[in-house]
Amino acid sequence: MKDKVKYWVELSDYDYETAIAMQLSRRYLYVGFMCHQSIEKILKAYYNSSKR
Repeated sequence: MKDKVKYWVELSDYDYETAIAMQLSRRYLYVGFMCHQSIEKILKAYYNSSKR
């Protein structure tokens, strides 16, 4: 189960860093999209970590 959590956290971090890059390049629509993706993935990590 730990591998799945690590996988989702890494993807979430990548999406968050992409959102920061989009912010710096003033592509605000993509900032919102990438933040949404990041939140979805961190929630999947949480879900996988809380399963028995």
